[in-house]
Amino acid sequence: MPEFFVTIGGIIVIAVLLIRMSRAARKPHKSPARTTTARPPVQQQPTAKVVPLRPAQPAANPNCDAPAQTLEGTCYVIDGDTIVINKTHIRLWGIDAPEMEHPWGKKAKWALVALCKGQKIRAELDGSLTHDRCVAKCYLPDGTDLSAEMVKQGMAIDWPKFSGGVYTALEPEGIRKRHWRAAARQKGNMRAFNAPVQPRG
Repeated sequence: MPEFFVTIGGIIVIAVLLIRMSRAARKPHKSPARTTTARPPVQQQPTAKVVPLRPAQPAANPNCDAPAQTLEGTCYVIDGDTIVINKTHIRLWGIDAPEMEHPWGKKAKWALVALCKGQKIRAELDGSLTHDRCVAKCYLPDGTDLSAEMVKQGMAIDWPKFSGGVYTALEPEGIRKRHWRAAARQKGNMRAFNAPVQPRG
């Protein structure tokens, strides 16, 4: 009988130890309290004054300020109606050539390159600007009007709004329709082939 109590007493002691160990495992470990030193208050820096940005103003082209001015020199061709003489961007007067991304754009550029290559171009500025380009009537040394020649070749069309229609008679037959439909085809508008020609004003 005493052995029975010893065995039960041992089991109870073991059970109590297991319970205490499991409780101790569940309790979070307490780290020693840290001593903190008081930090000095943060000094606020004076706020910077916010100045709104102004949009960049296009650089005024000094060569375009006065009408009846003439530039002369060899040129660099940008596209079918834009050249550069002495760092001045010049838009050919009275015509509109296809943009470079247009199906006829590169052809128009190279047609103008062929006309101007090795030539001294005379540009008679009219004093106006369009898209930061001086507008000018441009001539080859033999007096050939570059605008008229580009229209004759079908690489540009007359722009009556600015030319008064002086180049309209030089346009090859159907050129407006050809340029307009090429642009429509590039944009995926196949209905343009059955539509009437849209006049340019």
